Amino acid sequence: MNRAISRPQVLVIIAGAGVLAISLGVRQTFGLFLVPMTLDLDWSRGLFGFAMAIQNLLWGVAQPFVGGFADRYGAGRVIAMGGILYALGVVGMANAITPAELVITGGVLIGLGMSGAGIAVVYGAVSRAVTPENRTYAVALVSTIGALGPMVLPSVSQAVIGAAGWFFALLAAAVIVVLMTILARLFKYAEDVSTDEPDLDLREVLSAARKNSGYLLLVAGFFVCGFHVTFIGTHLPGYVDSEGLTAGVGAVALTVIGFGNIVGTYLAGESSKKYRQKNVLSFIYLGRAALIAAFMMLPTTQWTVYAFAGLFGLLWLSTVPLTSGVVARIFGAKHLGMLFGFVFFSHQIGAFFGAWLGGVAFDKTGSYNAMWYASIALGLIAALLHWPIRDQPMDRLVAPQAP
Repeated sequence: MNRAISRPQVLVIIAGAGVLAISLGVRQTFGLFLVPMTLDLDWSRGLFGFAMAIQNLLWGVAQPFVGGFADRYGAGRVIAMGGILYALGVVGMANAITPAELVITGGVLIGLGMSGAGIAVVYGAVSRAVTPENRTYAVALVSTIGALGPMVLPSVSQAVIGAAGWFFALLAAAVIVVLMTILARLFKYAEDVSTDEPDLDLREVLSAARKNSGYLLLVAGFFVCGFHVTFIGTHLPGYVDSEGLTAGVGAVALTVIGFGNIVGTYLAGESSKKYRQKNVLSFIYLGRAALIAAFMMLPTTQWTVYAFAGLFGLLWLSTVPLTSGVVARIFGAKHLGMLFGFVFFSHQIGAFFGAWLGGVAFDKTGSYNAMWYASIALGLIAALLHWPIRDQPMDRLVAPQAP
């Protein structure tokens, strides 16, 4: 049975959920700007996709280093700095005129900002703030509440785009991003809660991770998650447009994905109490592959798009607390920000290819079919990669944890 969660831990969970809601919620809106920005500025979808790909790649490249910095010096400072960079990037994206400006602002600045105010830093802080047996549940709770952002903000953003245009919608998003710097103050409580895990030499932890086959399989499998969610998050509105449906359908679909996120991440947390996390991950990736295959076979109407979005939303962020939970189960929480950062780097390499190749595929063929088929194949591969993972705690590195 889980121990009670204390008031300081609740504050950290609230702060983490708020940061994720803003960080991931604003990111979820970027696909809505693909069509209006490319039309108004005469850009290709490949260019827009490349900027989003750079954003995701730099988010991933910086994540292990930023996560390690947060592990050592505190998550609050890192999140505040990340929030400022993120906001500057969104403002710059709104004012971008040339392709280079789009890549620098929407790609580089936002990517670096998200690494500071992103998943690995938040999950590391939350995991350190609670007892080992509560970790996956607390992270899933943060993800569940944080999923309100991806659910609400796409519809809000589309409404602002429709009423005032994409420029003012981006400025409004920048104002929302700045709120993360206020929430960052609550993370001071994460460092006030200690665990019984030993303070190990960083080189020893990295050496153990490099030799652990389960960790390496987890790194490889998380590539697929990044490919899936970033391709769909960036290009689903464009796919909807190419199928002759209205922009509003794309916005509603992203909102429905956000709603599915809430349910899916909650169920992921509950499942971690009864089933091995790595097995649940296998079923999630298998479910993604089956769902995309069904979506390809059905006619594209607004209702099939909504149904796909809702069901895929159940499988969207539900992978993240489970993946973080496997890392914490094997290695503990002392260096979770850095170790999960390396896993997340793989996720962002997948995100790079999902965003970029989605635009390239459409520009070359006028269709997203090749990307959908690739997503099916990758889902099956990820399901196979996760099943054999050995997730036993390493005795010298962590205290015993509940399954």
